Amino acid sequence: MINLEILVLRRFITALVATFAMLLAGHCTAQETAPAQKAETSLQELGSQVQELRAIIEQMRSENAQSRAEMHELRQELQETRQLLTTVAASANTRLSVPEAQPQGGDVVKSEAGSSSPVQSASATAPAGDLAGRVQKLEESTQLLGSKINEQYQTKVETAAKYRARLSGILLMNAFHNVGTSDNLDLPDFAQPVAPGSSGSNFGATLRQSEIGLEIFGPSLIGARTSANVVFDFAGGFPSAPNGVNFGIARMQTASLRLDWQHTSVVAGQDSLFISPLSPTSFASLAIPAFAYAGNLWGWTPQLRVEHHFDLTDRQTLTLQGGILDNLDWEVPYNQYYRTAQAGEQSGQPAYAMRTSWSMPVFDHPLTLGAAGYYGRQNWSWDRYVDAWGGMGDWRIPITRRFGLSGEFYRGRGIGGLGAGIGRTVLFGGNPYQPTTSIRGLNSAGGWSQLKFQLTSKIELNGAFGEDDAFTGDIRGFATDANNFAPILGRNHGELGNIIYRPRSDLLLSAEFVRLHTFPVYTSASSTNQINLAMGILF
Repeated sequence: MINLEILVLRRFITALVATFAMLLAGHCTAQETAPAQKAETSLQELGSQVQELRAIIEQMRSENAQSRAEMHELRQELQETRQLLTTVAASANTRLSVPEAQPQGGDVVKSEAGSSSPVQSASATAPAGDLAGRVQKLEESTQLLGSKINEQYQTKVETAAKYRARLSGILLMNAFHNVGTSDNLDLPDFAQPVAPGSSGSNFGATLRQSEIGLEIFGPSLIGARTSANVVFDFAGGFPSAPNGVNFGIARMQTASLRLDWQHTSVVAGQDSLFISPLSPTSFASLAIPAFAYAGNLWGWTPQLRVEHHFDLTDRQTLTLQGGILDNLDWEVPYNQYYRTAQAGEQSGQPAYAMRTSWSMPVFDHPLTLGAAGYYGRQNWSWDRYVDAWGGMGDWRIPITRRFGLSGEFYRGRGIGGLGAGIGRTVLFGGNPYQPTTSIRGLNSAGGWSQLKFQLTSKIELNGAFGEDDAFTGDIRGFATDANNFAPILGRNHGELGNIIYRPRSDLLLSAEFVRLHTFPVYTSASSTNQINLAMGILF
């Protein structure tokens, strides 16, 4: 019995020990399994984080490469913009400060690059390591260019044909004071005697010399770029209304079409005289070129011309121009609404003209020498023919970087249609309406010259003189004032001096003094002086 109890007790203790051992082994196994699971979970999380980090790094690399490409493109665009602005600024300075240096579709001069701009100098001296500063400057420049592009898009001129168009012009106000009498109060061309009872002194102001221009850039045609332009002012007269002098009538100056190849151009339309491409610098006289009746040939004439440019060297250019013109002779229309043929048009043929010029850059300015010729046959009814002809020369000579000399000279007969002979083409020896009255083409000679001094980049000084001389040998003993509708002027002399200040490229201020001294053949000489103050906004 006791042995049996002892045996049962032993088995119970053994089972208890085995159970405790099993529990202890299970507990130890659980303790060992939990850290392993945790470690495995941590490794999985770490692997996913590594993958995410790799993706982020790859994305950063891609964005960095894209940023570098964009920065490279921005640098190229900024460099091109700098070069374009430098070229445009130089061109605008030349065209606005030297109106006489604008060839009428003629001279071509290859200029070399000038000094670098302040922006380029700043970029050149910037430390190579200052990448952040350079990127910031590029971003600012890009934002500025973007705002300008948006502004241009909002204000652009759109055509019905969707071709690119450019609107330009000048809003110009002139205030003037005259001492003496002239043919035109605000735009004097020649002096006249003071009328009895008149003070001979006056003051006024006008905005009728303001100009509006529109340029259209068309499609390519047989390898040529096509374009067209038209320019209007408000100097076409005055309406018959109270204070009508303030309501200038719109007038078309020029309107032409162009075909431009690399070296050849074809121009058709109403344009300036390509045989007389220069005019003195003046903002007191835009509606009519300065010295228009004092040696400066001019006219806005319908014409068809061809131009070709030969590159003699990499710096020298030879230009040939030739064309036909409407054969006009400065007659006033007989009717306000219906057009009748003038003497030149009655000849049944156009006028012919040609010009050649040689150009090369000197002191970063064009040196140009040109020579031209003109011929037109006129029929003054009853088979009274006059062969009109003229020879012209023009020059632009840079003396130094700041001084420049320019001018023109002509000699001809019967070319009043070009403004020669103080606007007179022929002389009538008797009653002009009688078929037996003899006529004579008026011989004349004249010219002008100007000295320009570019004091600073914003201030220039100009001094010029001009003279038109009708040969009195053709007049005395042949023609009288009574038979020629108005006093015959033998000589007209002019001088001018002005200062032009441009505080900005689109703003100008000018003060000018002009003196005209006119000598009629059969009466006493007269003179007039004008002081003209001008303010203009270019757009």
